[in-house]
Amino acid sequence: MAKFLLSTLPFVGHVAPMQPVAQQLIARGHEVVWYTSKFFQSQVENTGARFVPITSCLDYGDGDYDKYFPERAALKGIAQLKFDFKYLFIESISGYLLDLESILSNFPADVLLGDPAVVAVKILGDKLGIPWAYLNISVLGLASHDVPLFGLGMMPSYSPLGRARNAALYWLSDQFLFADVQKHFNKLAKSNGFEPFRFGPTVSPWLYLQPSVPSFEYMRTDLPPTVHFIGPLEPNSPPDTQMPQWWNEVINTSKPIVLVTQGTVATQTQQLIEPTLQALANEDVLVVTTTGGKTQEQLKINLPANVRIASFIPFSQLMPHVCVYVTNGGYGGVTIALSHGVPIISGGQTEDKPEVSNRIAYSGVGINLKTATPKPRQIRNAVKKVLSDHRYRLKAQEMKAVFANYHAAETAAQLLEKLAMTKKPVYASLPQEAYLAGWRQTTPAYPL
Repeated sequence: MAKFLLSTLPFVGHVAPMQPVAQQLIARGHEVVWYTSKFFQSQVENTGARFVPITSCLDYGDGDYDKYFPERAALKGIAQLKFDFKYLFIESISGYLLDLESILSNFPADVLLGDPAVVAVKILGDKLGIPWAYLNISVLGLASHDVPLFGLGMMPSYSPLGRARNAALYWLSDQFLFADVQKHFNKLAKSNGFEPFRFGPTVSPWLYLQPSVPSFEYMRTDLPPTVHFIGPLEPNSPPDTQMPQWWNEVINTSKPIVLVTQGTVATQTQQLIEPTLQALANEDVLVVTTTGGKTQEQLKINLPANVRIASFIPFSQLMPHVCVYVTNGGYGGVTIALSHGVPIISGGQTEDKPEVSNRIAYSGVGINLKTATPKPRQIRNAVKKVLSDHRYRLKAQEMKAVFANYHAAETAAQLLEKLAMTKKPVYASLPQEAYLAGWRQTTPAYPL
């Protein structure tokens, strides 16, 4: 039996993918301690893991970012992203280091496992000589000479000119665009007594678990050998979920069902939900919208006759009935949709959403609206196009078939066990050439 110490930042999208992995490790007889926000205690304990709360830094796990960071709401785009890096991620590192070292004094873990935003996992692992791994929570954002800087929402280019562009973007980022973020991190590193390193998506030299498949990602000729594609991680559905009164309509309707949601972070309904309801009010479809926990009264939305609303519905039960998924690009919802072969329309410009939206277009499984605030006409045209053009559903069904060949939680647990047992880097069993062959076979040369 091995000991695993798990760490996640206090976001739903960081906690949810870790749940099935924790559950699988425990089912295989291992001891798991999970350090995260007190607001996720029940989700952690439902996996069987021992919960330890954040105590030495701000716990913003209730998602009320305006309360904790009132100046954040006025920022947009790159400015908001830089703010998040500095004050949600970097400023938490000191407290995470204190808490995690305290846990390790009583729980000598064999492996540290975190989401990539928990930089303290790398710092402590390197300092104490403990093997450490990352479980990514989004699309692959590691630096590559084939792929532009993560976060800019730019498509890859494999030509010499494209690679020169990529190199220039990384240089500009380091020297100018994110130089103040790096300076902020360097200052914190000095105050905490560790050597600074480049702040950004970082590969673990031990094991990096990527919850997707090559055909949904950009092709890379320089993929690090510790990166393992494990397939999508579907979060656990809450037990005993009460389905809405109108659920039988979803099951029995002959009309196409369009699902629209904005996830749990960027929840301003005027960005995507409201224009979608307006766009489809007179169309012969049934529109289902989930609001991330808010009620209709809280949202103050006038509902057209063909709309059904709920604060929450387990996507695992809803997606088999859905024909089109309209989203702002939350990675969890996107992978669940593709697991059920549902084509996607995406419009998001915050966090990792531009990158997720680009991969939706790149892989041919849907349409990238390239805006967080689309007009009703744009949404209507996109929905009609996806419903009428069978190529989108075909690509989504192909992705579903690829996903079905993976067993993410089991694979993750097996790889983590190997790391705990050998204390050596876990390299991908497929050589680089095999990954490239898989990309060439499944990724469209000219996305739809």
